[in-house]
Amino acid sequence: MVKGLYTAYTGMVNEQRRMDVMTNNLANSATTGYKKEAMIAQAFDERLAIKIKDTSEWANRPTGIGYISMGAKIGETYTNWEQGPFQITDKDSDVALAGKGFFAIEFTNKAGETSIKYTRDGNFVVDNEGYLRTVDGDYVLTADGALGSQSGDGFRVQIDPNLKYAIAPDGTISQNNEPVTTIGVIDIQDYDYINKYGENLYDLIEGGTIIESEATVQQGMLETSNVNVVDEMVNMIQIARAYEAGQKMIQAEDSTLEKTANQIGRV
Repeated sequence: MVKGLYTAYTGMVNEQRRMDVMTNNLANSATTGYKKEAMIAQAFDERLAIKIKDTSEWANRPTGIGYISMGAKIGETYTNWEQGPFQITDKDSDVALAGKGFFAIEFTNKAGETSIKYTRDGNFVVDNEGYLRTVDGDYVLTADGALGSQSGDGFRVQIDPNLKYAIAPDGTISQNNEPVTTIGVIDIQDYDYINKYGENLYDLIEGGTIIESEATVQQGMLETSNVNVVDEMVNMIQIARAYEAGQKMIQAEDSTLEKTANQIGRV
């Protein structure tokens, strides 16, 4: 009977964590290039229940009464890498990736430490010196820098800020019909080696392999989030109903235990 409390409790905790994932998706439904997350639930391993000290059995030997489940747990939280819809902005520095791949960014944290991060967010700007940067001020790396995992002055995308420019599908930036530099676009061989860093950026986990990307660069567009708000709201309603079912189960178990302790115990 008490095991029923634990089963309901683990189910409620599981639904609460699913709700946390859903609310994070909804909060980022307007974030450029955001990829939604989902969670897989699985049951704990089953265990054999045994009767002990049962005088109805010969010689009071323990007897198996069957297998029981100990409740539910989170199996995995995964990222849905499906491409989001494109939004036309007609802004020259805005770029979107059509296909699998990431832009390489020279990221500097608050402590001044520099590392390479990856993003699908192509909401870039060109500063007064001609450097292509993210809206947070981080440099966009060139193709050589991205594929070679190198950063610094020689691997930052830089153009003449006083001239018009065009970005080709392979990421090449041209001015006066002459190629100037190329935006670095890479892909990861196994997406299990990608870790969310935050700020719409990703880290490459040790052991991951950078490969060339087949994605094309689309100028004047941004990739929007792949979160479907209607689907997420429906999922949240389902989670709320499952959570309520767990509550009612605990209330029923509690009522039964109360009668067992206070009424049957008096007899």
